[in-house]
Amino acid sequence: MSAQANITVFDGAATPVSHTLVAIGVAAVKKELIASWREMVSTIPAYAQITLDVGVQRLASGVYRVAMSAKVPVMESVSGQNAAGYTAAPKVAYTNTISVVGFFHERSTVAERRLARQLAINLLGNVSSSVAPAITGPLPEAIDQLISAH
Repeated sequence: MSAQANITVFDGAATPVSHTLVAIGVAAVKKELIASWREMVSTIPAYAQITLDVGVQRLASGVYRVAMSAKVPVMESVSGQNAAGYTAAPKVAYTNTISVVGFFHERSTVAERRLARQLAINLLGNVSSSVAPAITGPLPEAIDQLISAH
């Protein structure tokens, strides 16, 4: 098993910003093994950081359930102070969450799981292609199809 490494990911902003999610551990919760990461921005409280959890669980049927959950807390906007000069500490107003769950048969191969995962990623990323999704991308298809930019 490989070591849990930090993850750097870009957001979907007009000018993309990279976010580094630091590995914070692996825990067994009931029958699920969960690996967790959290952004570590020093100016934001720990409870308001972006988090990522990835869990793997073998179901009674022998099927593996793999779930990824990314959470992006949104802080309240604090403006001004009350008549006594007190400014409230910022807090999380709400959290936006996205979860992706895959169910993989125990007889499935790495290549089959990779294909299913890549299809989902391509659909979420609005990528369409005429070649196998596990090996595709804008540049490989352009090269394979002899497509030029002009």
